[in-house]
Amino acid sequence: MSLRARFMDDLKAAMKAGQSEKVGTIRMITAKLKDVDIAGRAKGEDQVSDEAVISMLRGMIKSRTESAAMYEKGGRPELAEKENAEIAIIRDYLPPDLDDATIEAAVREAIERTDATSMKDMGKVMAALKEQFGAALDPARASAVVRARLAA
Repeated sequence: MSLRARFMDDLKAAMKAGQSEKVGTIRMITAKLKDVDIAGRAKGEDQVSDEAVISMLRGMIKSRTESAAMYEKGGRPELAEKENAEIAIIRDYLPPDLDDATIEAAVREAIERTDATSMKDMGKVMAALKEQFGAALDPARASAVVRARLAA
């Protein structure tokens, strides 16, 4: 089942179950997805791929994480809690994250494959990782490992 279909099915189920927080979050996701589709049509794509949708979801999580941190800093824990609840709902649609050992091994292999020796080669390594793992790879976690490896 595609992510789009899953959003619609989950939206209907959440509406029937009276889960207003989940309904709001899924509606937010579908609105953002429509924006991404419109931007994709400008590039000549009919519908964006599931991989692009996963990338969009990761971006939504990142912005909510930053917002939650700002709310905590500003003394608004109730708003931070709302952002964290949205993050939990969005995470349900992401593929399972790779564990640290898998990321470490993949980074080591990608560095060897691309003959990377310095931070200038980070883009090549990240491209190789993205090609190998696609949407299953969390770019933020992978880039931290790549930085550490290339800086050593």
